[in-house]
Amino acid sequence: MEKTNVRIKSHDRIVKLIVLALFTALAYVSLFVCHFRVEFLSFEPKDAIIVISAFMYGPLAGVEVAVVTAVIEMFTISSTGLYGLVMNIASSCVFSAVAGLIYKYKKTITGAVIGLLAAIISMTAVMIVANIVITPFYMGAPRQAVIDLIIPLLLPFNIVKGIFSASLAMILYKPFVTALRATGVVPTGYGSYKPGKKSIAVTIISIAVAAGAVIYFLVVLEGAFGLK
Repeated sequence: MEKTNVRIKSHDRIVKLIVLALFTALAYVSLFVCHFRVEFLSFEPKDAIIVISAFMYGPLAGVEVAVVTAVIEMFTISSTGLYGLVMNIASSCVFSAVAGLIYKYKKTITGAVIGLLAAIISMTAVMIVANIVITPFYMGAPRQAVIDLIIPLLLPFNIVKGIFSASLAMILYKPFVTALRATGVVPTGYGSYKPGKKSIAVTIISIAVAAGAVIYFLVVLEGAFGLK
């Protein structure tokens, strides 16, 4: 019996590593699908995928996927070096860990929404502080110049980026889990909330919110700062 339990645990660990590697690959590929830059800030959908891994396996799993994805990005396509690595890790880790932690104890649509809202607020706060502390060294600019960008750029950018990632996560979570469950990779227990009027309404709202976030980037920030 003990040997059987050891084999089961070993199998579960291997499956978890495979699934987390899959999420890491998807997060990295997403960088090529939708990637915007505004000034020294970068916007992409990878956090949506990373936070789904946190929903499935807990906040620590989200942190692991976030760190590995950021390191791969730095050594392949990033032009911001260690600065970009630190900022990417800070943003993705906070976002996924906060959302994953709350969802771990309340595995419902409401829990997911509350977790993602808390993640948006936490990530925005951390990134504003990180930009004030770190960006002046990277940009070679006075700290006051960065502080002056909080209201017109840093605050709206991070809030809307978080809203987009949260909305996309709500859209993709159920299909992701359903697909993995259908292949037998993950057990039935994952993805605890069932399809219904509430989940359909949340999906529709999430699509509208995600579209609104993209429009904001393309229209508002492009006009104000020059979207690249």
